[in-house]
Amino acid sequence: MRVSVGIAVTMLVALSIGVSTFVVHSLWWTTARENSRMLAAEINSQIANTVRIEVGLTLRSAEAAWAAVRTIFVQNVITTRQADKREFVFLSQLQAQPNISWIMFGWPDGNFFAAHRLGDGGLEMMEIDDEIRDGMLRRDRYIFIPGDIQFEERDFSATNFDPREHAWYANFIGRDATDWIEARDLPDSQKTVYAYAGPVDVNRRRQGVLAVVIETDRLSRFLGTLRPGEFGAAFILDADGNVIAAPDPNADEVTPARMGEGDLYEIAKMSGEQLLGGSDMPPVANSTTRIVNDGVPYAVALTPLGFYGWRVATVIPESAFLSGIDAALLNLIYILIGVVVVATALAIWLMRTVVATPLAHIVEDLSKVERFDIEQIARRPSKLKELSNLSAATVNMAAGLSAFRKYVPTDLVRSLVAEGVETQPGGEMKRISVLFCDVAGFTGLSERMGPKIVQLMEPFFSATSSAIARHDGTIDKFMGDAVMAFWGAPRPDPKHAENACRAALDLVATVAATGIKDDVGSPLRIRLGLNTGEALVGNIGSEERLNYTAIGDVVNVASRLEGANKVYGTAILIGPETRRAAGDTVVVRELDTLAVFGRAEGLIIFELIAMADSADESFGWIATYEEGLNYYRNRRFDRAIEAFEAADKKRGGDPASAVMKERAQAFQTEPPPSDWVGVAIADKK
Repeated sequence: MRVSVGIAVTMLVALSIGVSTFVVHSLWWTTARENSRMLAAEINSQIANTVRIEVGLTLRSAEAAWAAVRTIFVQNVITTRQADKREFVFLSQLQAQPNISWIMFGWPDGNFFAAHRLGDGGLEMMEIDDEIRDGMLRRDRYIFIPGDIQFEERDFSATNFDPREHAWYANFIGRDATDWIEARDLPDSQKTVYAYAGPVDVNRRRQGVLAVVIETDRLSRFLGTLRPGEFGAAFILDADGNVIAAPDPNADEVTPARMGEGDLYEIAKMSGEQLLGGSDMPPVANSTTRIVNDGVPYAVALTPLGFYGWRVATVIPESAFLSGIDAALLNLIYILIGVVVVATALAIWLMRTVVATPLAHIVEDLSKVERFDIEQIARRPSKLKELSNLSAATVNMAAGLSAFRKYVPTDLVRSLVAEGVETQPGGEMKRISVLFCDVAGFTGLSERMGPKIVQLMEPFFSATSSAIARHDGTIDKFMGDAVMAFWGAPRPDPKHAENACRAALDLVATVAATGIKDDVGSPLRIRLGLNTGEALVGNIGSEERLNYTAIGDVVNVASRLEGANKVYGTAILIGPETRRAAGDTVVVRELDTLAVFGRAEGLIIFELIAMADSADESFGWIATYEEGLNYYRNRRFDRAIEAFEAADKKRGGDPASAVMKERAQAFQTEPPPSDWVGVAIADKK
């Protein structure tokens, strides 16, 4: 038999109140002092659990950051010596993990690089490299601005810091495991910190030691938010009983915690000396004591945190929980008697309005989260703290999932859920259209701009993402300046080729409309390649890490077509299968027959000009060009040159016509071999 929440809670409330009244009336004389001890123990338990959770989260954050950075190095996403990309990775981890204070890397040659948080206002990048000003310490400072960081200043200073002389490096360069270690004397810092360190091997070669550091000042800041009782405080002691973290809401990497202030600090220090530092015997798991200082008694509880011998010390004046407890118990008896009378009548109404209805709304929100439909989830107000917290947690969970849109497209997740794609390695062959896009001249641009390239590329990636999403594409990945997307998976799309072409043209137009300019004021130019065919689509990877992607020859050819734009001076090249699948919906010109890099046979490639339903100009020059291409393939190079010149003139400047004219002129001078069939060979990707 099932009953509603309201009836069940009503019965429970009535029963609890009746029993409580009887018990309190019978035992209050003997339980007053016990209640005070229980209250102190409960406060200590709550504080200890809260601190343990915070310390655990801090440690796991550091370990997760270490694993993430190591994976990036081990997977050869970047190398340990790629300064700009390494700096971006370290910076991203500091921004994502607010409890982390340092991320450091030391090389066997004594070089050193670190990212160091400077409180909530900014951070600094440190580097020691023998090739940079004779091994001086370079320091770049940044400040946080809404949604980004801003470079502030750079300076160099002499230093004798060598990571090889420090335990966090020396203890791990010869090991194959990671662990926590106490560290001191970091550059320009005399603090004692705690580092999660371990070696990094790439292709079975040891690159150096990576360490992620936490500072106890961050824990002091957290302790400053806790109030054990009305007048109590919590501290963290090390294995020797020394206070290493004291409540200070303003403490951070720049502003050290205020140690030694107040009576509660002295009590914590005394308790550490008595229970930990003053005995050769190992401390018990949980220790409690009563300390009197200047005639004022304090209840002190020490609870282990499970890390480096740390313990949390909760210090509460006894007066905070003993005063007035007897009178409160007597008053509670009379109150409970009155409550019993009215509780049953009010409970059903109260449970329905305060519990059942809000709980039903929260269940509805959780169902939306299950479907990844997280846009409309709002906090449900409730008079009950637990339901309010549950609703807030649901909203926070939805917000956290929403943040993953920057990494995993929401529509993709919904589609995968709707299509029933299991989260395990596997895939199936599907006919899809693949798009590759990158920025022309990005290598030189990134070398000139350095870290500022990120600010330049952000509007480009935003425009790219918007254009692909408008035409129902799936963004596979961002690779440096390149973007890979595909159509036809996970949702079936009978018009995948047409939609890919529309997205490509839209992307070019959108980037041009945004007016993005490079460091010399020139408009940003992009190149795109599209191809259609069978590909293996699905969850590619391992049980621990999956990527929904497409692999196969169709993907490789799309990438090669994107690169072939460099040869012809074009913006968008498409393969023959894309041309065939898009049909009359596109305006194209047959550009050439090309054997892309890595393939022996030639492909007829096309330049995408416009969509047929939006073309508002004459394209007579296309027929002229294709006539020249026909002459070219039939070795009538004189007629081909005339046609290419005419096409160039009609279009008002056509780089592809100029390229083909130059080839024809070269063949006039030195004819091709007898088995030549008009195929151009691409010798570069």
